Amino acid sequence: MKAKIIGIICLLAFFAIIYSCQNDASIEYGRYYSGGAVVYETHCLNCHGDKGQGLNALIPPITDTLLLKDRNKLSCRLKNGISGKITVAGKEFEGAMPASGLSPIELAQVITYVTNSFGNKQGLFTDDQVQTALNNCSK
Repeated sequence: MKAKIIGIICLLAFFAIIYSCQNDASIEYGRYYSGGAVVYETHCLNCHGDKGQGLNALIPPITDTLLLKDRNKLSCRLKNGISGKITVAGKEFEGAMPASGLSPIELAQVITYVTNSFGNKQGLFTDDQVQTALNNCSK
């Protein structure tokens, strides 16, 4: 019995040491990614779906890496909305996505989440990077 308890304590200590060895960048990424999942669920999921698949011919999927490649443009599109024709994965979509009303930190979180989900792996996108992108949006 004592050996089991000592084994469990050693195992917990081992995992605590491993967890504490994470670098600041991976902790920051985790914060943005998990926050982005909440923002996505609240603001994007109804239209773009739980797997980013979109809604048939009405709403484009967000699984296309080319669509997400330019995160600066994505920041502007999310903040200001888009309308008109857009081609995604070889299919044309026409309609409007309203302005999100999200803050720069929320935009950074959801962009980090989307660009690292649904088969995409693009890393962290910070609120400072979003703010820079928003300052350069063409009106």
